[in-house]
Amino acid sequence: MRIGLLTDTHLPNMIRDLDELGPEPTEFFSSVDLILHGGDLIYTRVLDWCEQFAPVLCATGNNDPYEDHRSKEVQTLEVEGWRIGMVHELGEHRPMEKVRAKFPTPMDIMIGGHTHQETLYEREGVVIMNTGSLTFPRHKELRLGGVGLLELTPGSLRAEVMPLGETTGRPNPCEALSLNITREG
Repeated sequence: MRIGLLTDTHLPNMIRDLDELGPEPTEFFSSVDLILHGGDLIYTRVLDWCEQFAPVLCATGNNDPYEDHRSKEVQTLEVEGWRIGMVHELGEHRPMEKVRAKFPTPMDIMIGGHTHQETLYEREGVVIMNTGSLTFPRHKELRLGGVGLLELTPGSLRAEVMPLGETTGRPNPCEALSLNITREG
């Protein structure tokens, strides 16, 4: 199962959809089976755009003043035996008991957004992942930023955060990160 991740699109009103940023978003998301958005999309048309490629779930961000059946404050799901939890403001650098408390049950993978800063690491047996921002990476002006990919099988996890191209005159500050985990049984 290939899961595409994005967060903090903060899509300005002047841009109708992610196609206007170039071919990279379409190329990336057309290769996944499920899309998870970590919130702060601003307009639900971002979810509509994503849904042309795969089913989509969203964690409601602090800048998302709408109701949509695809969005909830806390998203949890199980894929290939891996428990995934997603909230907009994960607080991944807080003590682990506070991060775990955001979810109703233990998670193997925790996905967040809010910071516009990409992170990917394992902490106390949990994969912590934030893809930064697809459109405002590291709080810079509108430009291509980062996306994430989770490739899951019952016995393995491959996680990546990757820059998604360049915007002319505005370099992509996103750092490529990756993590592989294999589990027995």
